[in-house]
Order: sequence, then C-alpha cells, then structure tokens
Amino acid sequence: MKSFKIVYVMKKYVLLVLFLFAQFTFSQSDIIGKIKTEIIQKKELQYALHLPENTKEKKPLLIFLHGSGEKGTDIELVKVHGPFKYLKSNEIDAFVLAPQCPENEYWDSEVLYRLIIKIQKEYNVDANRIYLTGLSMGGWGAWNLAFAHPETFAALVPIAGFVDRIPKVENCKIKDIPIQMFHGLLDDVVNIENSINIYKSLKKCHSNINFTIFDDANHDSWSRVYDDPKIYEWMFQQIKK
Repeated sequence: MKSFKIVYVMKKYVLLVLFLFAQFTFSQSDIIGKIKTEIIQKKELQYALHLPENTKEKKPLLIFLHGSGEKGTDIELVKVHGPFKYLKSNEIDAFVLAPQCPENEYWDSEVLYRLIIKIQKEYNVDANRIYLTGLSMGGWGAWNLAFAHPETFAALVPIAGFVDRIPKVENCKIKDIPIQMFHGLLDDVVNIENSINIYKSLKKCHSNINFTIFDDANHDSWSRVYDDPKIYEWMFQQIKK
C-alpha cells in the first residue's frame, strides 16, 4: 500500500506542476500587442538614359538592369553590356534607361519603380510600351520588379538570373507579360535550374513565354542576345493590353 500511496502522491504533484505551467503558458500566449512605427530610408540611384532622336512623339522605354560586376559609382560600367553596348554601333528608337546599383547593395524593386515613374513624368514615354530586361543579378532584379509591378511592363527578358521563392509561388501574377528567357547550359555562376523551374511554373498559366538554352554558353549568355537586333524587334512589337 505504501508504494501505491507514494506513486499516487507523486502523480498528483506532477499533475499540479503541469497544470501551473500550462496556466502560465496560456496566459503568456494570450498577450496581444500593437506597434506603430515609421521606417524612412533614403536611397540614391544614378542612371544613364538614352534619348531617341524624336522626343516629341511618344516612344517606348527599355529598362536594363546590369549584373553585380557593374555596381558602384562609375556610370560608364552600365554601358559595358546590354542595350548601351548595342547602341555604340546601332540605333534604338526608344528611351533606354540603365540605372546603376550602388556598391554593397542589390536591386530594390520599389526604388526602381519610382525611377520609372520619374522618367515617365519627365519624358514622352509610351506607357503601353515599357520593356524590362536584365542579366545575372539584373535578371534576378527584373524578375522581382516584374512580380512587384506586373501592370507596368509590356515584355520581360531575363537572362541568366537567379529566381527567388516568391516568383515561383506567385507565377501566374505575370501571366499577361510576354517573356523571352535565356540561360547558358554550362552556367557555373547561376545554375540553369533556376530558369528551368520558373519556366515550368509559368507554363502552367502563361501562353506567351519562350525559353532559349544555349548549349555552349557559360554564365555569359547575354552577349549574343543583346548583340542581336531580333530581341529589340521582338520587344518593341509587344504592346501592353
């Protein structure tokens, strides 16, 4: 009988401790609070802007986001690759905007969007013909900007870019934007699986998307794209619905 009583007393003690712990836990989890705060960030972004010959008529706006190698304060770096390189020996009858990402930062979608709004206010931009492209880190930035403001763009051309989780989940958010994707099969900087996965995800609800894989290209799969007038012809044929 003694052993039974001892066990019984111990059980009562354990149950009492558990009950008190549960009461404490529940009372703690029932706390409801509220915080009001304001976070102000000042951002500065320099950019290069090519003007078409005739700015009295509405013209398309082509936005180019560079890769991580062109960050900094030397604005000439944004002209090393992409549309500005093409402009050195060719004409583009459009506004061409190339912002420069500051050192130790990454593309901020909201800052880029405010820059686009600024350019639209100051120049005769055709709001139905705004095009977005980027390479590597710029490809990543282009994906994020397109998902943040899908109503803005008439076409999207991401090249060799990493893709965040949100675009993969919200794939149908950009189903109305015509897309041309490019990636090098041998890319050892940004794995091609990033582009393959987002392409498969987009195909479920997107009817105007094309994905080109260059079998012989490493990370630089952009030179042959931006050096070819066909990509500009294709973009400028797209008009936002």
